[in-house]
Amino acid sequence: MPTTLGRRRAACEPPNLLANIAALTTHISLTARLRAAGSVFAEEEAALLLAEAGSPAELERMAEQRIAGLPLEQILGWAGFRGLRIAVFPGVFVPRRRTEYLVELGARFARPGSAVVDLCCGTGAVGTALAAEVPGIELHAADIDPAAVRCARRNIGAAGGQVHEGDLYAALPPALRRRVDVLLVNAPYVPSDDIGTMPQEARLHEPLVALDGGSDGLAVQRRTVAEAPLWLAPGGRLLIETSVRQAPLTAALFGAAGLQSEVLRSEELDATVVLGFRPESTVEGHN
Repeated sequence: MPTTLGRRRAACEPPNLLANIAALTTHISLTARLRAAGSVFAEEEAALLLAEAGSPAELERMAEQRIAGLPLEQILGWAGFRGLRIAVFPGVFVPRRRTEYLVELGARFARPGSAVVDLCCGTGAVGTALAAEVPGIELHAADIDPAAVRCARRNIGAAGGQVHEGDLYAALPPALRRRVDVLLVNAPYVPSDDIGTMPQEARLHEPLVALDGGSDGLAVQRRTVAEAPLWLAPGGRLLIETSVRQAPLTAALFGAAGLQSEVLRSEELDATVVLGFRPESTVEGHN
């Protein structure tokens, strides 16, 4: 119980100062709990949870979810991506910062009026971000996961695009055949045997269909590249995110489909993308 002197001191403290002290104390305590649970960015995560929580009870619920291993973005309901807040629903693949490189490259080739497809779209972060950077594109996105489709419709719909549910190109309107100017793909590329080495929050809380790329990590990429020429417009570009290790194998898939390819790399984002185009195409806009 506070002493008389303690009550007098509290009464003399400005309300804002008392609130700041309480917030700082909560932040320190929450940071310690998150760090003990293994969070590498405990201070930053604590600050985000404090900013988003509407009440002490909600903060405690969110903290318990994070300590249990739920991805921070699924708890907050959003992820920062290319300067935007992208809605992230529970159980949906969380967009990674390295995937911003797909948007950077896509923006080099997309123009107002371009038909753009975000395939294996997840939250729709790639398409949403590209639409923000290149207004006026005709944007389509597709995913096989119903939860991802619902989430993508929140993001892509706000950007004026359409989201289709289904397996790769089978989800797209037939009218898009040979009309796609920029085809952006973040298909799963983790080899099945490597799934067990991924962080627990990914293994347990993100859909396996968004992670597992088959025995060699190329199962979905192989199907995507093989059918891409049927959908690309003259001069169209296919861009696929992959890993440094798999990039030569991904590039070989492009060659088998009759596409020339180039492996592009961002050291800053630790991102690798293979760019493909028809031999008769030029790479205008590529720096």
